[in-house]
Amino acid sequence: MSTRALQAASRPREYVGVIGPDAASYLQRMVSNDVEALGPGEACQALLLTAKARVIAPMTVLRRGVDDFLLLTEPALGSRIVRELVRFRFAAKCSIEPEAHSTTIVLGEAPQESIPTPDYGVPAYELLDAAPVPPDAVSAEELERLRILACTPAWGRELDDRVLPAEAGLEDRAISFTKGCYPGQEPVARLHYRGHPNRGLRVLELEGIDLPAYDAELTLDGKVVGRITSAVVAEGRVLALAYVRREVPDDAVLLHGPVAATQLHSPSPRP
Repeated sequence: MSTRALQAASRPREYVGVIGPDAASYLQRMVSNDVEALGPGEACQALLLTAKARVIAPMTVLRRGVDDFLLLTEPALGSRIVRELVRFRFAAKCSIEPEAHSTTIVLGEAPQESIPTPDYGVPAYELLDAAPVPPDAVSAEELERLRILACTPAWGRELDDRVLPAEAGLEDRAISFTKGCYPGQEPVARLHYRGHPNRGLRVLELEGIDLPAYDAELTLDGKVVGRITSAVVAEGRVLALAYVRREVPDDAVLLHGPVAATQLHSPSPRP
């Protein structure tokens, strides 16, 4: 399929194939979303978690066939996923191997054979092993701007082993609360039904054009209330994602040192 008439960009990915008669049932027991509900050609986002619900790896799960799944994850996480899945495979009849592919992000309405992605807050999809990206491809800065405005967490920025899925706003897009058990399911469900995360992601606009450092502190009335995780200069302003304490009002102006940080929006808090 040609992508010349659309905005496109290469996306660094690593890939793991899970293939065999027990592939569906094994993945269903190991990841956070309902992969058995997928039909061939369908995909969903999911998480591989520790028993304490810390994020090991985010992924997109593509069902290529009845017993054939491809896991698309972030650079440097493919080998970690293979290790974790092989470690707990036991008698499950499926192969778990890295694969070589390429991914192209295309901004536009998704055709049937593509993998839709909500990561950029606009209609977009991923194509596997597509033609080379044209010279007028959408820039990395533009994709980062869209990702930040969409409040989408990225591995190594908003996502690491310190973070719970609910804090990163991943409950709706990567977790099923009706499927069976998986590692981390109990603390995820307990927080969802009985409590609330103490912090969450919010989109900020900072004064000036200087990019803040990763994990830079945010304060309100002299108290640390958050940390900046991603930032990009776009249209003469700095847009950022930050973890902010739940009790901080949405209209409060925060400070990064002497720099004012206005909150643009945040996901609607769950009661």
